[in-house]
Amino acid sequence: MVLICPAENAHAEMRMYNVDGSYSENCGNALRCVAKYVYEHGIAQESTLKIATGGRVLQTRLTVNGGVVEKVQIDMGEPVLSAAEIPTTLPGDPPVDALLTAGDREFRVTSVSMGNPHCVVYVDELTDELVSVYGPLIETHASFPRRVNVEFVQVLDRGRVRQRTWERGSGETLACGTGACAVCVAGTLTNRTDRKLAVELLGGTLEIEWRSSDNRVQMTGPAVEVYHGEFALPLA
Repeated sequence: MVLICPAENAHAEMRMYNVDGSYSENCGNALRCVAKYVYEHGIAQESTLKIATGGRVLQTRLTVNGGVVEKVQIDMGEPVLSAAEIPTTLPGDPPVDALLTAGDREFRVTSVSMGNPHCVVYVDELTDELVSVYGPLIETHASFPRRVNVEFVQVLDRGRVRQRTWERGSGETLACGTGACAVCVAGTLTNRTDRKLAVELLGGTLEIEWRSSDNRVQMTGPAVEVYHGEFALPLA
């Protein structure tokens, strides 16, 4: 669930809650949807919007056609690589290609925070079993005191990957924007991929760039309205 709230230092504040009711500090896909809603519903009709979330203010740049927002670019800020700040107890600072045992398997993982914690796992092939069995084991692993979002990644070439995500508190989702950002950072740190990366997810493709000029991650992707309506909440 995503709430759009007034903000003193931004055009709007986003508050997001996972399926299990837990609060999420950040969500790249929701940010694009919030920016689209804020513009198209007249809350702030500017091509550049500031959205507050998780104690940070992120800047979005909109591509508008005939009053409809078709694409949103978001400055997702600098990645957090300090193990204590992610947080994780994995070895290494930053924790890059660290060995992690989950169930009956060992994985080499890289952990990054994009305002929320991520664990990036590179695999030869993406399978349903990999995501459904090992996703929850890694999410709740003792190495992640606040749990973690898990990205399973298959590298296609240095500029393109496939990603499936097991999200903290939600299970597998069709896409994860902050996860795609973490994958770009992890790929650069491990020299698997370049700083500009196309990330193919079940729900579509995101364009990610970790800029060397200012250390900030840029995410660009679509924003499409699929439904609108009203829902009455009981007061008691």
